[in-house]
Amino acid sequence: MNILYPLKFKPILKEKIWGGNKLNTILGKDLYQDKKIGESWEISGVKDNISVVSNGQLVGNNLQELVEIYMGDLVGDKVFEKFGIEFPLLIKFIDANKVLSIQVHPDNELARKRHNAFGKTEMWYIVQADKNSDIITGFKQEINKEQYQKYFREGKLTQILNIEKAEAGEVFFIPAGRVHATGKGILLAEIQQTSDITYRIYDWDRKDKDGNSRELHTDLALDAIDFSTYDNYKTPYNKTKNQSVSIADCKYFHTNILDFNKPIEKDYSLIDSFIIIMCLKNSLFIHTKNNIEQVNTGETVLVPASLDNVIFEPVGESKILEVFIR
Repeated sequence: MNILYPLKFKPILKEKIWGGNKLNTILGKDLYQDKKIGESWEISGVKDNISVVSNGQLVGNNLQELVEIYMGDLVGDKVFEKFGIEFPLLIKFIDANKVLSIQVHPDNELARKRHNAFGKTEMWYIVQADKNSDIITGFKQEINKEQYQKYFREGKLTQILNIEKAEAGEVFFIPAGRVHATGKGILLAEIQQTSDITYRIYDWDRKDKDGNSRELHTDLALDAIDFSTYDNYKTPYNKTKNQSVSIADCKYFHTNILDFNKPIEKDYSLIDSFIIIMCLKNSLFIHTKNNIEQVNTGETVLVPASLDNVIFEPVGESKILEVFIR
């Protein structure tokens, strides 16, 4: 059996009517020049969109095959025990050149009942944002189902939605049930449960490339929406150099940010999980027992659970997201 090492995967690029070119100009993705690429699925276990290894001895193998072969050595014993060969996270970069549809995702219970699938809790880290870009997240006032339906029927839904200005470095946690939309001019990293279930509530009366309105899921969305309001929809965190800082923590994933300019040694032996590294700035070298892997801006790497001693060596000043399951 091959010795495991930090794995890169071929990005799965998704054309979207709202896509742009920042995945290329900022993150260095090799895009189709004549297409609007809105999403780069960096690591995916979603059916019909399984990531394929692009580096080293395991090149050409897909993620599901690797989990089946390496089991806990790849994903962690407890993760394998819970999820089997289904990889539990979907990792993306998203380029919103135009505002996305207003949408909501079901939780595990509803998704299992309706679709025999996982729900979708996610988080966004803003990599870059144009001036005056914003995020729709949740409601700005107390609302119930009946009031929501009235606003919706009257075409006034946006009047009750909470809008936040978005700037690079900010974090938005989007639990299942929270109504949300990414505004135009935003490039973000998205960490989410493995699920591709989205209920589209409103799409700004847009037409697709064939002149048709995109499907809305008005009734399905209604039972999925959390009508609660919150004091703060952004996730605050302390920016500390050369130290992993937690920016999201839930039962589905944990995400740290590491902004560093010197080698950082990591002991992951107590985590019992794979580690996903998303490189947001400059590049770095990942040193493991039998391997040194260079990771450039916009690249994502899966560090197998069996590699519990890792050194991150920055090139200049690097910034990464560090994602795992507790």
